[in-house]
Amino acid sequence: MLDFKFEISDARKIARTLVAFSNTDGGKLLIGVKDNGKIAGIRSEEEYHMLEAAAELYCRPVIPFEVQKWTIRGKTILEVDIARADKRPCLAQSENERWLAYLRVEDQNLLANRVMMKVWRKEKRKKGIFLEYSNTEKLLLNYLKTNDCITLSKFCRIGKIRLQQAEEILSDLIVLDIIQIRLNEKGARYSLISPA
Repeated sequence: MLDFKFEISDARKIARTLVAFSNTDGGKLLIGVKDNGKIAGIRSEEEYHMLEAAAELYCRPVIPFEVQKWTIRGKTILEVDIARADKRPCLAQSENERWLAYLRVEDQNLLANRVMMKVWRKEKRKKGIFLEYSNTEKLLLNYLKTNDCITLSKFCRIGKIRLQQAEEILSDLIVLDIIQIRLNEKGARYSLISPA
């Protein structure tokens, strides 16, 4: 929920961070602060304009943010607050002009997979989800009771189902808060949500 940026030199890269925070739980950017937490200060007002350009030109929809300026030991930093988006996914334009969705996981902006895109579409629905508790869902939930997690490809293999059917089942169960997605740079895994 917190990211340090020494400087903003690329509007498209900062757009990914804005989108990732918006698609997750929101967060804070501290511009003019090195990764180790040392205050370097912003170099010019251009940093704010790059941030504004990133939000308006390279994010869909435009990502709203609030900025507070702080002066610490004679150096100015920008504290940027990004709220969680009401309607997800928010998309950022890549270098090859594709619009992609990102999530914030620990200190990384990770590309959202197709299951997560389906979750966001299903969350927008006015009507609920009809879940058929077939042998496939039963097999998945039984597997997750005895194993920590499962990948999409493993679910396809053990369930003997097509990729699209596996994505539908996983996204339904995520929307219903039965399972959760755990993303990292290697990919996605799915696990049961522990009862509180």
